[in-house]
Amino acid sequence: MNATLALIRDTFREAFARRIFFGFFGCCTALLLFLMFIMRIDVIAGALATVTIFGNTVRGADVQGLVVQTQSVIAMVMYFAGMALSVFASAGLVSAMFEPGRIELLLSKPVSRTHLLLGRYAGNVLVVAANIIYLVAGSWIIFGVKTSIWGTGFLLSSLCTIFIFAVLLSVLVLVGVLWDSAAVGIMATFAIMIVTPILAQKAQLEKLLDSEWSRNVLRGLYYVLPKTSDISIIIRHLILNQPVESWMPVWSTAIFGAVVLSAGVWRFNRRTF
Repeated sequence: MNATLALIRDTFREAFARRIFFGFFGCCTALLLFLMFIMRIDVIAGALATVTIFGNTVRGADVQGLVVQTQSVIAMVMYFAGMALSVFASAGLVSAMFEPGRIELLLSKPVSRTHLLLGRYAGNVLVVAANIIYLVAGSWIIFGVKTSIWGTGFLLSSLCTIFIFAVLLSVLVLVGVLWDSAAVGIMATFAIMIVTPILAQKAQLEKLLDSEWSRNVLRGLYYVLPKTSDISIIIRHLILNQPVESWMPVWSTAIFGAVVLSAGVWRFNRRTF
């Protein structure tokens, strides 16, 4: 446990040294301040009369609908923009571990390679998670204090965002172990982020393919790769208090992340430095 905490602490120190944590924190704080000033509430006779968000004004009876719709928009922006920013920031943290001189120092410690890699991985996830939770919890408190609406779906969206980042980080780790390249890791991860929303439209794409084997390849890619687009739909349903039709995108994406991270650990244990 002490070794794990030391690895996580080292990752946070590096994130602070590279100004990564401060960059995330600054962006999150700017968005929270923006939310504080663009939401105007009018109270008449002690009752909520109107709420104005992003220039849209509704009466008190419709406030909850406006709030959850606004929260879903914020969650979607945070989900996709957060993934992109987190990948850019974390790629440098992952590749830094394999720099000459740094990796030899880490390997000289009385810690197994598996423990070393997973400790750095956990630290990376926690750096991003701290900022995501800060942003979501801050937004939730702002909406709650100003409108007295305290839905839990918006809070759950932070867990989904952290989850999908943890899966994408496993790709960065595997690429880092194989090629020591932050650029290749970013390209591979962004390729997944671009391709998976396209694969989510497999029902329409299958109609455009004229052979069964190509349809099978399409289906195989859809079920194997992470389902970023489908998970964003689940987030929206959670915030809008709508039933989730299937949790398959979550557990299949989790399996992908576990397999890729295991492959990275396996290769790291057999690589010579």
